[in-house]
Amino acid sequence: MKIMAILNVTPDSFSDGGKYTDINTILKTVEDMVKNNVDIVDVGGESTRPGAEPVTLEEEINRVIPVIKAIHNNFPEIDISVDTYKSKVANLAVENGAKFINDISAMTFDEEMIKVVANNDVKVVLMHILGTPKDMQNNPKYNDVINEVFNFLKVRVNFAIQNGVSEKNIIIDPGIGFGKLLEHNLLLLKNIKKLKELNLPVLIGLSRKSMFGKLLNLNVDERDIATIITETYCVLNGADYIRTHNYINAVQMRKILENL
Repeated sequence: MKIMAILNVTPDSFSDGGKYTDINTILKTVEDMVKNNVDIVDVGGESTRPGAEPVTLEEEINRVIPVIKAIHNNFPEIDISVDTYKSKVANLAVENGAKFINDISAMTFDEEMIKVVANNDVKVVLMHILGTPKDMQNNPKYNDVINEVFNFLKVRVNFAIQNGVSEKNIIIDPGIGFGKLLEHNLLLLKNIKKLKELNLPVLIGLSRKSMFGKLLNLNVDERDIATIITETYCVLNGADYIRTHNYINAVQMRKILENL
């Protein structure tokens, strides 16, 4: 199990918006991640919370590229992921040290993204989303959410491989909370093992999400216990990567599971 720690350099992310805008604060945080054996830091410059407005290409570049460059120069031992669906952002991120591209659209929002991934031998997270962040929670509907998400990911995986992406570089993500109601999220989590039929690593990102607010009536800053409980369930049922805000909890969980 690998831990991907979230580092949002955005003013409006749902959980930590505005927290990481100063480069010294960012580097101190990454230093702590390294000390705690976090595997990957996932740098994002555009909020993808429900209802979020997209930011311009220039603004996203200005937010994330200096941060990625600074992290890579100061902590080359930690892998960097860029959380973007824009090919130009991804390409610049890779040029400055990123080894993962975390694309919420599974390379459907920007047709040039496939070239960046295939030409650079980097890992890519292909995630399922219904709609866009701006409209994805406007009454999402499925006939069979498990099979629809599975089939979407299967198609995107095949597309990636057919266009030159090495199978060893592909990670899949069911997209918890991205165009899903509480019932959809719970069904997907109950059926993580279905995703393993694609024989690829599975990433789960559910940290502090609104499903815990709906299920347990918790505010964002009260959701860490529910998060780590559910993350543990996911790892025990086949998740290979956990994308999370509270990496300390995830590190402790991994240590316990490794020793049981």
